[in-house]
Amino acid sequence: MTTSADRAPRDVDPPAADPRPSGDPPADPPAGPPDAGRRAWWVAAVTGAAIIVAGAFSTVPGLLQDPLHREFAWSRGEIGLAASANMVLYGLTAPFAAAVADRLGLRRVVVAALAAVAAGALLTTAMTAAWQFVAYWGLLVGLGTGSLSMTLGAVVTHRWFVAHRGLVTGLLSSGSVLGQMVFLPGLAWIIARHDWRPALACLALLALAVVPLVVLLLRDHPADLGRRPYGSPAFVPKPPPVPGAARRALTVLRGAAGTTPFWVLAGAFAICGATTNGIMWTHFVPAAHDHGMPAGTASGLLALIGVFTVVGTVIAGRLTDRMDARRLLAVTFALRGLLLLSLPVVMAATVTPATMVFVVAFGLLDLATVPPVVALCRRLHGADGAIVFGWIAATHQVGAAIVAFLAGVARDAFGDYTPVWVLLGAACAVGALLSCAIHRPAPPGTDTDEPAGASPATAPPATAPPPVAKPGG
Repeated sequence: MTTSADRAPRDVDPPAADPRPSGDPPADPPAGPPDAGRRAWWVAAVTGAAIIVAGAFSTVPGLLQDPLHREFAWSRGEIGLAASANMVLYGLTAPFAAAVADRLGLRRVVVAALAAVAAGALLTTAMTAAWQFVAYWGLLVGLGTGSLSMTLGAVVTHRWFVAHRGLVTGLLSSGSVLGQMVFLPGLAWIIARHDWRPALACLALLALAVVPLVVLLLRDHPADLGRRPYGSPAFVPKPPPVPGAARRALTVLRGAAGTTPFWVLAGAFAICGATTNGIMWTHFVPAAHDHGMPAGTASGLLALIGVFTVVGTVIAGRLTDRMDARRLLAVTFALRGLLLLSLPVVMAATVTPATMVFVVAFGLLDLATVPPVVALCRRLHGADGAIVFGWIAATHQVGAAIVAFLAGVARDAFGDYTPVWVLLGAACAVGALLSCAIHRPAPPGTDTDEPAGASPATAPPATAPPPVAKPGG
């Protein structure tokens, strides 16, 4: 598979033969706007930092289950309700946040989201009732992390990159898991040695610390700096602000919902959320504890899964640039299902070789679904692909929220998680079949694979970018 960075612009006449003698030095290339170059990677880096911070919040409900149960005598179902509300808001916020970013700019959206998660974490430390946990963590933190989700990575990738889109998508998608990997052991240690409140205060301070980086480095579009997207052969003008962000998000949903591939992808991604965020990041630690494993050890294994998730997502991004995304998606689901079916046998009071095989393999597959789904959304829906992915990511979180709640109920009812692992393994088989049912998207080389407003046939020549004012910080 070729990427848009590998294709020459269409409808461009071949260069005229050079009339000079062959011994003369070549003429200087025509002046034009520079490639985004390193600046694109800096934008990706600060975006990744914000996504990493949001990821650090996602495993907190799993760490808080036992402390909150002991302190407030809340049931696991009540605690899981806050986690479910968080996941639903996380998913539903993403497409609207993408549309708001088109209207108000990426930087404002990211700064507001970081402030929201910090406020939600600090308010949670003062809660005294279960409904407050739902309000502060479920709603406020859910809104903030939803604005810093994989959809944000898809928007940045679409605007700033033409070359290596799959790779950048994989890197940014892995940011949430990297946040879990880096901070989960430390948070577990703070909770075990001190209390759960200092852990949440540390998360709030971490979110606020990223705000200055966002203000200094994040820009909405390469055209703001008079540059081409990374790997683009032509200058791409910045699209004008789109009024009515909520209306646009709903309009895009209405158009996408009229197509069969949207619903097939949505169903498959809901299963993805159920079999990753919904069960692993909320219930893996208590499930391992049921088998006699200390919570700190289980948290370390979960963090190790995060290490291999980063590796697996980057590999999936590279593979997405080179192979049929549908096949990659189907294989990922099939292998994940086999791993979940094996988990009741693998879990033990101590870390065994079988446990380590599971940790490595599940980590490699955890978010390997994201790059192919982003690529399919972009190729099927063109410039609206990021918003469409936001809606599909919402189904990911809905699936995760349902399982986060029902798995806690099942644990209370059956005394262990074995029925949950079996059902989710079967769900992965359904996800593999749905992936195979997606019809082949438009091949690379059509306008749907180009950045918004950047069809090579219509894009302004590289030598004539519009005048650009120096950005004000």
